[in-house]
Amino acid sequence: MAQYLIYFNQQWVGDHTEEWFQSRVAPSTAVVEEMKEAGVYVFAGGLDLDGPVFSADPTSGDVLVTDGPFVETKELLGGFAVVDVPDEETAKYWAAKVSVGCGWPQEVRRVM
Repeated sequence: MAQYLIYFNQQWVGDHTEEWFQSRVAPSTAVVEEMKEAGVYVFAGGLDLDGPVFSADPTSGDVLVTDGPFVETKELLGGFAVVDVPDEETAKYWAAKVSVGCGWPQEVRRVM
């Protein structure tokens, strides 16, 4: 078995109404429940976009911990799921199901 990260950047979500987002709760929750029933679910969650963000930088010799992202970026991680599956094809299968449940694109990467 191998673990895969299925994730999305917040910018991939797009602009939608509150009603549209509410319509995605049931299908996305159903996919998480399906992953649990299949025994592949490790962890999943969305990230708090309004909450605190901290960076830790050891490059000066001392670790400097600051508020905010380390670098300016155009994309912010919005959420993720970790699955433990036998192969890449199964990881793709779950990524497809997550993308349909959420209603926006997902990427998949193997955890080393």
